[in-house]
Amino acid sequence: MNDRPPHLAVALDGAGWHPAAWRDQEAPGALFTAAYWADLVAEAERGLLDFVTLEDALGPQSAAPHRPDDRTDQVRGSLDAVLLAAFLAPLTRHIGLVPTVNVTHTEPFHVAVGIATLDHASKGRAGWRPQIASRAADAAHFGRRTTPQLTDDDLRDPELIAARLRPLFAEAVDVVEVARRLWDSWEDDAEIRDTATGRFLDGAKLHHVDFEGARFSVKGPSITPRPPQGQPVVASLAHASTPYEFAARGSDVVFVTPADRVDVGAVLAQVDAAVARVGRDVRDRPLRRFAEAVVFLDDEPGAAARRKERLDALDGTAYASDAVLFTGTPGELADLLLDWHAAGLDGFRLRPGALPHDLGAITRRLVPELRRRGAFRTAYAPGTLRDRLGLPHPRNRYAPED
Repeated sequence: MNDRPPHLAVALDGAGWHPAAWRDQEAPGALFTAAYWADLVAEAERGLLDFVTLEDALGPQSAAPHRPDDRTDQVRGSLDAVLLAAFLAPLTRHIGLVPTVNVTHTEPFHVAVGIATLDHASKGRAGWRPQIASRAADAAHFGRRTTPQLTDDDLRDPELIAARLRPLFAEAVDVVEVARRLWDSWEDDAEIRDTATGRFLDGAKLHHVDFEGARFSVKGPSITPRPPQGQPVVASLAHASTPYEFAARGSDVVFVTPADRVDVGAVLAQVDAAVARVGRDVRDRPLRRFAEAVVFLDDEPGAAARRKERLDALDGTAYASDAVLFTGTPGELADLLLDWHAAGLDGFRLRPGALPHDLGAITRRLVPELRRRGAFRTAYAPGTLRDRLGLPHPRNRYAPED
């Protein structure tokens, strides 16, 4: 049982998670404007949500997760998630901003500096979702290496996918570790700005991280002072044993995809087993567990299902997802979330099927329903994203013991 109210986040992607959602929008060209994203995140903040995540990729979207396609009837193209989050930071005051960053082909130093900068720009509301390159074709953009090519047979089972990509997950563990070291490479009071003596920095409080991994090494220190949160929130999506272990090693939040209420217990048991395997003490380093759901919400019973069916017809096939698909009313979704929450989940990351419709239904229908049941906040409390998630402010590993 979980006696704390559930956390609630939304995953923003294009025109929504249904590939035909753009065809229901009045102005689909707005996807690539700053105003479109500013309006969406303002709506999420209006609903007092914990954070938003922003999807990203190293190539145009594809109907198949493991290879590119040549379809032109679905949304293709996106804005850079970290740059977009940095733009949104001064336009918001409370909501967390969690961009996705590919860590297979991106330099770890640049990732660490970018997320640290976002945390400064947002005054402690930054997070980061590390993502490995599941498409071998992405490597051609960089010309430095090759990565495993998944097959159609691999896609039958998340464990098969994880097994093929295990070396990339191992590398991603190193990326998260070096980012965390770089965030600590400036002690909190390293910047002294003493005009009388002309000393801007205390050089003794900057540290080389001296990281040596299998695929890269990083000397450090960072060029950016320690983030306001000390360590911005690291979140990861996991479907199988290897990504569960990745989350157990380096994440603060793990997004999981149970199929139903019974499966919630089974998935959480797998996460707990991964935590035990890596020896993580969750009393010192809590790991928040969020379930994923793609949601289509309407007040009238049956209307959401009919709307999804209409989008399916436009796309030419029934939409399927790695996460559970929910079509129903806000009250029915509240029932499901609270039932799953009671099974041990800390929160939920909802993927709106179509934007802005389903985001507005979450913030203006679902949230009031949860609040009516005493299961959601009425205002933001002060503090950082870590504070909101109940994560402690981490001690700097390089600072001397008190």
